[in-house]
Amino acid sequence: MSPAAGDDRERLVLVGMSAHEAAQPRRVADLAGDRAATVAFLQVGDPSLAGELTRLADLGAERVVLVGVRLGATGPGASWLRRVAAHWWRERSGHRPEITVAAGLLRHDGELATVLARAVRPLTGREAGLTSAAWDDLPGHRHQVLVCRGPRCTARGAETTATALARALVEQGLGDDDVLVTQTGCLFPCNHAPVVAVQPDDVWYAGVDEALAARLVGEHLLHDRPLTEQRLPRRRGARGD
Repeated sequence: MSPAAGDDRERLVLVGMSAHEAAQPRRVADLAGDRAATVAFLQVGDPSLAGELTRLADLGAERVVLVGVRLGATGPGASWLRRVAAHWWRERSGHRPEITVAAGLLRHDGELATVLARAVRPLTGREAGLTSAAWDDLPGHRHQVLVCRGPRCTARGAETTATALARALVEQGLGDDDVLVTQTGCLFPCNHAPVVAVQPDDVWYAGVDEALAARLVGEHLLHDRPLTEQRLPRRRGARGD
């Protein structure tokens, strides 16, 4: 059953799954078409999924339907949407609406009815939690690569940059214990988008396209030879006594 138009007891929420969607909230909202829906984000964006569920519960919603949205090539699967929603449901005190989650992800205009017509399963409260023994220790990576996913970097191709980095790392046989790639909010030098920073080397790169991403992996991350071209100068602030 899909959310009924004009029924305040039943709400539809489109949930951006990654930083890519968080940078395009209007685009996510437009995927609702002629249906009434609100927007939330699994990470980075505001409102968070937990915040939106709390708001709807406080308004007395009886049923909430969650549909994950993925506009880019990468991002968490729909299982993470169930996991995070179930954590909120177990922790919630007071009124808790029935929550159902679409098994598929929404990617394009006009797909919402199809996604809702497929499996839409209610939460049971027995879903996996947010912790795991596998996530207890800090990763042992040598480098952490920060890929800016602010609105300007995203508009200028940061999704392609992140995908190219991931592909090059696989081709070079580098895993999470070697390089940890993290997509972030705005890193500030927006005129140089897409921006990538490599830590702990404190090396920042401007305009990182697919070709530069491959060279960055092959030279800087694999052989510890930072590139000179498109490297941004950085001045450290004076430390006061």
